[in-house]
This record gives sequence, C-alpha cells and structure tokens, in this order.
Amino acid sequence: MGSGQIGGGGNGGGCSNGGSCCDMSVKCSCRWRLENQQYYKRLFSSGFIFFFGCFVLFGSIATLYGWFAFSPTVHTALSSSFGCREDNEGSWSIGVFYGDSPFSLKPIEAANVSNDETAAWPVANPVVTCASVSDVGYPSNFVADPFLFIQGNTFYLFYETKNSITMQGDIGVSKSTDKGATWQQLGIALNEDWHLSYPYVFEHDGQIYMMPEGSQKGDLRLYRAVNFPLQWRLEKVVMKKPLVDSFVINHGGRYWLFGSDHSGFGTQKNGQLEIWYSNSPLGPWNPHKKNPIYNIDRSLGARNGGRPFKYEGNLYRMGQDCGDTYGRKLRVFKIETLTIDEYKEVEVPLGFVESNKGRNAWNGARYHHLDVQHLPSGGWVGVMDGDHVPSGDSVRRFTVGCASVAVAAILIVLLGVLLGFVNCIVPLNWFIHNSGKRNFTVLSWERSNVFCSRVRRFCSRLNRAPTFLRGKIKHNACARRFILAIIFAVGVGLMCIGVKNIYGGNGSEEPYPLKGQYSQFTLLTMTYDARLWNLKMYVKHYSRCSSVREIVVVWNKGVPPKLSDLDSAVPVRIREEKKNSLNNRFNADPLIKTRAVLELDDDIMMPCDDVERGFNVWRQHPDRIVGFYPRLIDGSPLKYRGEKYARSHKGYNMILTGAAFIDSQVAFKRYGSKEAEKGRELVDKIFNCEDVLLNYLYANASSSSRTVDYVKPAWAIDTSKFSGAAISRNTKVHYQLRSHCLMKFSEMYGSLAGRKWGFDSRNDGWDV
Repeated sequence: MGSGQIGGGGNGGGCSNGGSCCDMSVKCSCRWRLENQQYYKRLFSSGFIFFFGCFVLFGSIATLYGWFAFSPTVHTALSSSFGCREDNEGSWSIGVFYGDSPFSLKPIEAANVSNDETAAWPVANPVVTCASVSDVGYPSNFVADPFLFIQGNTFYLFYETKNSITMQGDIGVSKSTDKGATWQQLGIALNEDWHLSYPYVFEHDGQIYMMPEGSQKGDLRLYRAVNFPLQWRLEKVVMKKPLVDSFVINHGGRYWLFGSDHSGFGTQKNGQLEIWYSNSPLGPWNPHKKNPIYNIDRSLGARNGGRPFKYEGNLYRMGQDCGDTYGRKLRVFKIETLTIDEYKEVEVPLGFVESNKGRNAWNGARYHHLDVQHLPSGGWVGVMDGDHVPSGDSVRRFTVGCASVAVAAILIVLLGVLLGFVNCIVPLNWFIHNSGKRNFTVLSWERSNVFCSRVRRFCSRLNRAPTFLRGKIKHNACARRFILAIIFAVGVGLMCIGVKNIYGGNGSEEPYPLKGQYSQFTLLTMTYDARLWNLKMYVKHYSRCSSVREIVVVWNKGVPPKLSDLDSAVPVRIREEKKNSLNNRFNADPLIKTRAVLELDDDIMMPCDDVERGFNVWRQHPDRIVGFYPRLIDGSPLKYRGEKYARSHKGYNMILTGAAFIDSQVAFKRYGSKEAEKGRELVDKIFNCEDVLLNYLYANASSSSRTVDYVKPAWAIDTSKFSGAAISRNTKVHYQLRSHCLMKFSEMYGSLAGRKWGFDSRNDGWDV
C-alpha cells in the first residue's frame, strides 16, 4: 500500500481509476495566475492612482517651494568639517563690548576697531564662535559662559565649548593682545569625564583658580593653574552639592559664594539661589541663614548670569531671565545688604540695547551671561554670549514639520474620499477578526478584549464616513468645489510648512566671516517722494540683514519722510540734496562709519543671504566693485546690452553699481575727482549712466587687472516694473542712452572692451 501511494504521487495523480481529479500543478498554476491578476488589479486601482498622483503633485509643489524659498548655496559662515553641528541647546557665540561704565556697554563695531588683514572696517561681533574653536582642531557646537582674565594688555577668555563628538562641555581658552579685536584660540584648558561650563576664573594670593560648574559630577570643584592658561590641577572639592553657575566674591571682609542647587525636592529650576560665606575662598563654607535666598519663578533672575562687579562703591549681581526660554536675557541687581543674616537686592536697568533683527542677529534670540571688568587704562570691557535661536529650536522645528506633513496626508485622504477614489479609510482585513483562519485561542482573546472590540467598531464607523460625506455634498456642486479647493490649499500650505521646518534650517540668514572675523557695511540708496512706497518696503527688509549697520537715504527731491514712518532695525539717516542729480549717490559722506558701502537701488529686492555673500566677496577683494548685475561691453560700435548677452558670450567686464559693494573712501574720491568732471557733466545732462561712469573710473585708475566681481543672487525682484517713477522703465530708450555713454566714456577714460572675466572663475561657485 505504501508503495502504491508513492507511485501515484510520483505520477502526479493521487487518484485511481484513470486520474479523474485535477492535476495539482495545473491547480497551483491557475491559483497563482488568479492571485497575480488580483494583485495587479489592486495595484492599479483608482485609489492607488489617486494617492500616487497626489504624492507626485504635492511632492513637486514642496520641491518647488524649497527651490524658491531656500538659498541654493551651501552656507559656509560657521561650517566646519567637524564642528558647528545643529544642536538643540542652541548655537551660542561670544561678543566683546566697550563702555564708559558697565551700564553703557556697546558692541565692538561701535568703537570702529579695524583689521586690515580681514578687511574688517570695522570689526563686528561675534568675535569667538564654534567655528573659531573647530578650525584649530577642537570640534565645537557652540561657545558660551565667557569669563575674562586680564594680565596687563593681554586678555584671556575662558568659556564653555560643547564638544561635537562627546556632546559634553569642556573649558576652552583664547587670547587677545588688541583688547578683544582679534583672538587666538589656544585650546582646551580643562576636560573632565563630565560636563563642564561656567569657568569662573579669579586670582588669590598670587595663584590663579578656576571654579567651573560640574553639577553632573554632584559637587563643586576648585582648580589651580600650574601652567596658565592651559594646565590646571584639582585643588579641592569646595562643596559636595551639585551647584550650578557659582562664583566667589570678596565683600565686607568675607568671601561669599553664590550658586544654585536644582537637585532638591520642590526646587524651582533656574529660579533658585543660595549663598555661603567663609574667611577664605578655599573654604570651609557656611550656609546663609536665609537659604535658599530665592526659590521663585525662573524669569526673575535668581540664577547667576556672570561675574559680579563693583561700580561706584556698590556691588552688582548678574541674573538670568529664563522665562520664555532658557537664558532669554540678563537682569542686573544692586546688592544693598549682604550679611550672614540678611540679604537684599534690587533690580536696576542694565542699559543694554537689544537688536531688532531677530534671528539674523547673532544675539537676537537670547543672551544670558556677561563678565564686565574695569580696565586699568580707564573704561570698561565686557564679554557676553548670545544666540540667534531659542533653546530646543531644532526639535520644535522637526516636530512641527512632521506634524504638518501628517495633517497634510490626512487631508489628502479626505480629498480622495470626497472625490470618490477612497471608499474605506481602514481596511478591515488589517484586523485579526477578518484575517482568514483563526484558532480558538485567538477567538477567545478577541471576545474578551474590550479594547480590540471597540477599535473594530470605531474602524467600521470610520469606513462609513466616505459614503456619508459624499452624500452630504453631492447635491451642491458649488459647495463641493469650494470645499475641495479649501482642502487642497490647506494641504499645500501644510506641506510647505513641513518642508520649511524640516529642511529650511533655523530661519536665520547669517553673515559670512572672513578668516573667522565679521564686519559691517552701510546701505545707501537714492530716491525721492514719488518712490516712498518703495523706500518703506526696502528699509523694512534690508535693515534686518545681519551685517547692515546703517541705512543712508540720499533724498533728491520733494519732502522727505519722517524717520518714524520707516520700520527699521538699524539707524536710518536721510541726506537731503540741493540738486536732483544721479551723481549725488557717490558724494563723499564723512558721516559714513564703514569702509564698505552697498549701493542698492530702492526698487531691487533680494534675500539677505545674497547680500551677505556679496559682502563676503567684497571683503576678499575690497579694491573691486562687487555686485549682482553683470554686463559685457564690446563690439564696434559699443552697444549696451543686458545680462543675457553677457551670459551668451560667457563673460562680463562691468558691474552695475545700482546693486554693488564699493570702498567708500576709494570710490567716492575717484568719482568726485577732477578727472571725472566731464563724466559727471554727461550724467547730469542725460540723467543716466552714473554706474557706468564709476566702472570706467575704476578701470582707468586701478592698478589691479581685475576691477569687478559678480555674485549671482538666488532671486531678485525689480519693483521698478510696477512703478511709473523709474528711469529704466522704458528699456529701449534706456539702452540707447547708455550706448551713447559708452562711446563718450571710452573717449574720455579708455575702453573696457579688452577686459573680460568668466562666470565660473571662483571656487565658491557663487558666480555661476
């Protein structure tokens, strides 16, 4: 019997009497074909096609939005192969401030300190960044908590630097011999196995000590310099409490230690303060009788924010306002009573002017630490940290972005329901009760599981929603179209919000440093009363750019506007001219405090990032005209043509100064010289060509073979096309006048035709 069964199986039958049963191989083949057909039917169902089409459509819209909204260039301002990575704690950096008192501090750029090596006229904050540390081999995500130690004319700057690899704080140190204008990064002064910050450095009995925060270790430690400033040795454990942001001050014959302990039960984080006293900064320490001095709201400045200072016989304490976000701003308190039994302080104005540039300012979002010291030569110097994003910004943006995309996906499903492409929202075969054969154990579990039963009922009701919704609006065609349009528009908006938050960065358009140093420029435009609407939009936009120090408006005609009518984040100065002349834009102006001037017409709008890139290129070549509108002047006779002609001939030899950076000292002197007199007369005669004239003057006077450089903007809008007050609105006449200028200027100053530079001549790719 066994052999007969085997033989039947081997013959493919398994049935006796002629094999009346179906062949198993044929049966499997038929079943496979049927399942394959059902698979392809499901694959190309109307629902699948709808979702695939929506994926392509919304994906294309999101890509197009990203292409327009985000600069195509890779921002290299703070880039480093190791450091300056996005960090949820922020992107802190450090700036230098000067003042006649600790309550009148102004940023270093206000002192007009210059550095010819980096074309920083003037040097601007921040002076130490994560890139400063990373570029010398110590990867850092940010630098914060700065403390100064001054020895003669040398400044030593100690600060927390968050290691990009270990993701913990180390203590870095930098040195300056020019009162903070330039800094040499010396390295890491202190590195432990736990997080370090707040490196409070002080001198006592000829020894230099550092008391950094190391609350992660659970105690407060004191280190002594054995080879200042890079080698330190543990002197002692000051206190076995996880104190944060502590300092020691000598006052009234005793030493006082201020710090916060957030480890206690019921402690208000960033709102607690305790005080101890001793006869020596080395201890032992006794607690103040009123400890904790504060256990209050975190916005009231209980947590220390830097070194205390004495001014006019009074002692002041810096405190952090952590209300809106960690380290939002500083508060300063005048200590009126400090004894072993009593403590009293009152808040006084700090006098610090916050930037109105928002995230485009290096400290536009928050500043939480200040060390201010009196200089032996007179005056005060301070170091302050700042950040342009709030704490937790990267996680918040990612969460908002993902949530926006998820809601957009839900709206797409709703759109499919209303259009009839989606008939069920949750396929019932996803659940165990509808998934084919089940054993008795599973059946028993399903019946006893109340949650599973409720989920099935909810999904069943949810699947009846498509029919219900379509039935409600199918009779009203107008309402149906309106609802579909609203859903589509909201979905597109949510996709754009998602792309912006996930891929768009932190929203700041940061400046580009040159050799680690920042600077500023003056923005100059020329206008009159008929173009006031242009000016208002222009000032509001460009005043928020990071490196803009001041806006100068050359007012040629009519009644000038009130400064209060202009929404500006920087000072605006209106310079009224007696004569309506295009030459006025190049008049010498002794009130301009920067060497770099961006001559920018009030009818040109472009991103701040493009402006910052142009400024960086100009600082590399300050002897050139660096701008955004290239022209190629050649042919016989000379003919003025647009950018399209220059690109078709793969080169340019002129930059229009209606959007260009120039050296104000050089350019204004050349334009106002005796040699340029005939050229200026022609400009006044035809009311055109002042920018063409400056190009000829540069080419004629410059010792450099190259006098112009081009930066391609991500986008630029010429609002003159929407105005009847622009001299270039009639392109044909405008070009004819300029062609005439070319011939005249060539006779006066020589031809530009022999010069030509390619569009891909720089390594950064900004001129492509």
